[in-house]
Amino acid sequence: QVQLVESGGGLVQAGGSLRLSCAASGNILSITAMGWYRQAPGKQRELVATITNAGSTNYADSMKGRFIISRDNAKNTVYLQMNTLKSEDTAVYYCNAGLTWGRTAWGQGTQVTVSS
Repeated sequence: QVQLVESGGGLVQAGGSLRLSCAASGNILSITAMGWYRQAPGKQRELVATITNAGSTNYADSMKGRFIISRDNAKNTVYLQMNTLKSEDTAVYYCNAGLTWGRTAWGQGTQVTVSS
Protein backbone atom coordinates (compact mmCIF):
# COMPACT_ATOMS: atom_id res chain seq x y z
CA GLN A 1 0.00 0.00 0.00
CA VAL A 2 0.96 3.60 -0.58
CA GLN A 3 -0.02 6.46 1.69
CA LEU A 4 -0.09 10.05 0.45
CA VAL A 5 -0.17 13.10 2.69
CA GLU A 6 -0.72 16.55 1.22
CA SER A 7 0.20 19.85 2.80
CA GLY A 8 0.54 23.49 1.84
CA GLY A 9 -3.02 24.50 1.10
CA GLY A 10 -4.57 27.65 2.47
CA LEU A 11 -6.05 31.03 1.69
CA VAL A 12 -4.33 33.31 -0.78
CA GLN A 13 -5.27 36.44 -2.67
CA ALA A 14 -5.77 36.38 -6.41
CA GLY A 15 -2.45 36.76 -8.18
CA GLY A 16 -0.59 35.09 -5.33
CA SER A 17 1.26 31.79 -5.12
CA LEU A 18 1.13 28.59 -3.11
CA ARG A 19 3.19 25.43 -3.09
CA LEU A 20 1.58 22.12 -2.32
CA SER A 21 3.53 19.11 -1.16
CA CYS A 22 2.64 15.43 -1.21
CA ALA A 23 4.73 12.95 0.71
CA ALA A 24 4.46 9.29 -0.20
CA SER A 25 5.18 6.40 2.11
CA GLY A 26 4.68 2.67 2.13
CA ASN A 27 5.35 0.60 -0.98
CA ILE A 28 7.17 3.39 -2.83
CA LEU A 29 8.57 1.03 -5.46
CA SER A 30 5.07 0.40 -6.78
CA ILE A 31 4.63 4.06 -7.81
CA THR A 32 4.86 4.67 -11.56
CA ALA A 33 3.72 8.30 -11.65
CA MET A 34 2.33 10.97 -9.38
CA GLY A 35 0.06 13.88 -9.94
CA TRP A 36 -2.39 16.42 -8.70
CA TYR A 37 -6.11 16.64 -9.26
CA ARG A 38 -8.61 19.13 -7.96
CA GLN A 39 -12.30 19.29 -7.25
CA ALA A 40 -14.24 22.50 -6.93
CA PRO A 41 -17.66 22.60 -5.23
CA GLY A 42 -20.32 21.15 -7.49
CA LYS A 43 -17.80 20.05 -10.10
CA GLN A 44 -16.10 16.83 -11.06
CA ARG A 45 -12.55 16.09 -10.05
CA GLU A 46 -10.18 17.19 -12.80
CA LEU A 47 -6.55 16.67 -13.72
CA VAL A 48 -4.10 19.40 -12.80
CA ALA A 49 -0.73 17.86 -13.62
CA THR A 50 1.18 14.61 -13.58
CA ILE A 51 4.83 13.61 -13.48
CA THR A 52 6.31 10.22 -14.26
CA ASN A 53 9.19 8.53 -12.51
CA ALA A 54 11.37 9.64 -15.42
CA GLY A 55 10.31 13.25 -14.89
CA SER A 56 7.98 13.68 -17.85
CA THR A 57 5.22 16.14 -17.06
CA ASN A 58 1.71 16.73 -18.30
CA TYR A 59 -0.58 19.65 -17.51
CA ALA A 60 -4.18 20.53 -18.01
CA ASP A 61 -4.41 23.34 -20.55
CA SER A 62 -5.74 25.87 -18.05
CA MET A 63 -2.75 25.33 -15.74
CA LYS A 64 0.02 25.49 -18.34
CA GLY A 65 2.35 28.38 -17.68
CA ARG A 66 1.01 28.98 -14.17
CA PHE A 67 1.52 25.67 -12.35
CA ILE A 68 4.69 23.63 -12.11
CA ILE A 69 4.85 20.04 -10.92
CA SER A 70 8.10 18.60 -9.66
CA ARG A 71 9.34 15.75 -7.54
CA ASP A 72 12.13 14.96 -5.14
CA ASN A 73 12.72 11.24 -5.41
CA ALA A 74 15.04 11.22 -2.41
CA LYS A 75 12.19 12.54 -0.26
CA ASN A 76 9.42 10.63 -2.06
CA THR A 77 7.65 13.94 -2.41
CA VAL A 78 5.91 15.67 -5.28
CA TYR A 79 5.27 19.40 -5.36
CA LEU A 80 2.84 21.69 -7.13
CA GLN A 81 3.95 25.28 -7.44
CA MET A 82 0.92 27.40 -8.22
CA ASN A 83 1.44 30.94 -9.46
CA THR A 84 -0.85 33.73 -10.56
CA LEU A 85 -3.72 32.09 -8.77
CA LYS A 86 -7.27 32.91 -9.79
CA SER A 87 -10.55 32.58 -7.92
CA GLU A 88 -11.46 29.70 -10.21
CA ASP A 89 -8.49 27.77 -8.83
CA THR A 90 -10.35 27.44 -5.55
CA ALA A 91 -10.79 23.73 -4.92
CA VAL A 92 -9.69 20.77 -2.87
CA TYR A 93 -6.42 19.54 -4.34
CA TYR A 94 -5.73 15.83 -4.21
CA CYS A 95 -2.44 14.03 -4.63
CA ASN A 96 -2.57 10.90 -6.74
CA ALA A 97 -0.14 8.06 -7.32
CA GLY A 98 -0.35 5.68 -10.22
CA LEU A 99 0.76 2.24 -9.09
CA THR A 100 1.70 -1.01 -10.74
CA TRP A 101 -1.10 -3.31 -11.88
CA GLY A 102 -3.35 -0.35 -12.69
CA ARG A 103 -3.98 0.62 -9.10
CA THR A 104 -4.10 4.15 -7.75
CA ALA A 105 -3.73 5.85 -4.41
CA TRP A 106 -5.19 9.15 -3.25
CA GLY A 107 -4.37 11.59 -0.52
CA GLN A 108 -6.97 13.12 1.73
CA GLY A 109 -6.93 16.46 -0.07
CA THR A 110 -5.92 19.97 0.87
CA GLN A 111 -8.10 23.04 0.49
CA VAL A 112 -6.92 25.94 -1.64
CA THR A 113 -9.01 29.10 -1.49
CA VAL A 114 -8.24 32.08 -3.69
CA SER A 115 -9.91 35.32 -2.71
CA SER A 116 -10.63 37.92 -5.36
